[in-house]
Amino acid sequence: MLDDMAELDPDLLADLARAHGVATEYEGSDRVMIQVDAELVVAVLGMLDVDATSPAAVEAALRDVRERDERATLPPTIVQLEGQGRELGVVAARVDLEDGTSLDVDGSLPDDLPLGWHTIVTDDTTSTLIVAPARMPDIRPTWGWMLQLYALRSADSWGMGDFGDLAEFARRAGSEQGAGVILVNPVQAVAPTHPIQRSPYSPASRRFANPLYLRVTDTAAYRAANPATQAAVLALAPQRQPVGAPPASAASGGLIEYDAVWDAKHAALELLWPHRPETERAYEPDDQLRDFAIFCALAEQHGGDWRDWPVSLQDPAGPAIAQVRVDLAERIAFHAWLQMLCREQLEAARAAARDGGMGVGIVHDLPVGVSAGGPDTWSQRSAFAPVVRVGCPADAFNELGQDWGLPPFKPAELAAAGYAPFRDVVRSVLEHADGIRIDHIAGLWRLWWIPPGEPAHRGTYVHYDADAMLAVLALEAHRAGAIIVGEDLGTVEDVVTETMHERGMLSSAVLWFERDWDAPGQPFVRPADWVPETMASVTTHDLPTATGWLDAEHVRLRASLDLLDGSEDEALAAAHADRDALMDLVAAEGIASDDPVVALHAVIARAASRLVLSSPTDVVGERRQPNLPGTVDEYPNWRIPLPVTLEQFFDDPHVATVIAPLRAERPPS
Repeated sequence: MLDDMAELDPDLLADLARAHGVATEYEGSDRVMIQVDAELVVAVLGMLDVDATSPAAVEAALRDVRERDERATLPPTIVQLEGQGRELGVVAARVDLEDGTSLDVDGSLPDDLPLGWHTIVTDDTTSTLIVAPARMPDIRPTWGWMLQLYALRSADSWGMGDFGDLAEFARRAGSEQGAGVILVNPVQAVAPTHPIQRSPYSPASRRFANPLYLRVTDTAAYRAANPATQAAVLALAPQRQPVGAPPASAASGGLIEYDAVWDAKHAALELLWPHRPETERAYEPDDQLRDFAIFCALAEQHGGDWRDWPVSLQDPAGPAIAQVRVDLAERIAFHAWLQMLCREQLEAARAAARDGGMGVGIVHDLPVGVSAGGPDTWSQRSAFAPVVRVGCPADAFNELGQDWGLPPFKPAELAAAGYAPFRDVVRSVLEHADGIRIDHIAGLWRLWWIPPGEPAHRGTYVHYDADAMLAVLALEAHRAGAIIVGEDLGTVEDVVTETMHERGMLSSAVLWFERDWDAPGQPFVRPADWVPETMASVTTHDLPTATGWLDAEHVRLRASLDLLDGSEDEALAAAHADRDALMDLVAAEGIASDDPVVALHAVIARAASRLVLSSPTDVVGERRQPNLPGTVDEYPNWRIPLPVTLEQFFDDPHVATVIAPLRAERPPS
């Protein structure tokens, strides 16, 4: 790093940063422009393999940019929207279409190219061409559930919710309650080592599923096993809790014990492995799944972070891995089998939603990134900036910013790869989904990069080609017949939400935030005036539950953990004022209910939003929020089970009372 930043010409540094998509200033959550320290800009450029540590290095890097632009006949990836032609800027080219046919073009692309992944070839350049839908189809209004799957517990699940619970919840929610959609937390893969990763938003891989959610007894191997093996499998299940008993174990304070669940299921699946049918024995994984399974087999021996492995094993293309494929063939096949089981059970859940009459079905959540030492960065490391962490700058809810600890994609490498790494992630989720929710969708435009050694609020934005990212998303969703929802809460540029709506993608609306921030007293906006192209909810997994918010539980909790920017009394006063303002909206809507949670559901039931979601934690009166940003071990993030079983939930008359307004305003079509 340069010792004296004053030696750098700020204009030249800004030019270099702009050429690589690195922000030198940005608008904060209070709409005030913030200048990024030069040393942070230099550090982030370094993470993009651009040396800006001296005046000479900056000038050399700028020359490289100019030479690159002069050499390029076409960019590595080109986007065209369906029905729209575009100029290429070259005299002649050949377009190789996805179906194997080709056509010659002269300076421009025709407007009738088919949707798909194509290739443009010139004398000296080969580029990926993505032809994507200009707009997603409209979504019929409906209501549904925002589900933390791990928090479910039923008579048949082992210590936490599983894919079988998801199927049963979807079937009953559709057929008995008239729900049309379920949004489920990310169920992507974690490393098969202790401690098992708890956060669904910090997976090891976004391309594969988490076997922790498997229902062992819903497998063909269990059905084919002899009675003695079946009995041995059932003996591994956590002890059943009687109806009405506190969830999970008393020793854990009623919290979900991920390691114990993993150990039980892993041991059970090992017992069933020899009993899998011949069709499953003959299963041959593709290259990506094989790499993932190799990682898992090696992780069992060397730990879940490949950066700590012997050097010879850190390169997936190295000669040592060829021997690993021989020596660990059985373990590799085992982990590939687990993924096959996950796909089967995820598809069964999707089918259950359809059988229950859901108009939309199951929407799966896609997290922002993956762990730095997981299988995705091991097998695709050139696409990642390995030592950068992404997060977000300081805002009203997180005064110190957020550090999610996830390495980002490198923009230039994504483009050079024709966005295949991102496509594979989206495609893997949509393989078993009726929709996809993109967590922090603003990350398709820009991500907050935090250089090594810096706190969360000391970073800057790195920009991506949002047109290409959205084209990938729209094309894959179109092919899967799925809807797209983007989480655009927090510090988000207007272009993000505006573009989503133009493209037929839903943004997010949360009751707590639907206020007229420019009006005196910041009153809540009437639900009929909410933006239609939204998915609305009372709260989210990162915010207080309905009961917790109404009782200001979140203020007392944050105060106890020293997470408040001001005094507790000031925060409580603000929370009480917020509640009063919301109750004013309830009164203005003419809603009469002694139960404020019922009243809040009556409010969102009237929202103009196409989708309106409730949460089981809200309707059963849970005070604890699923996740408290800014904490790790200080709070039991992602470990809080529902206080009722799945069976009790659907039989609870209070649940029926709370969702009655939703059912009345949004009956099944």
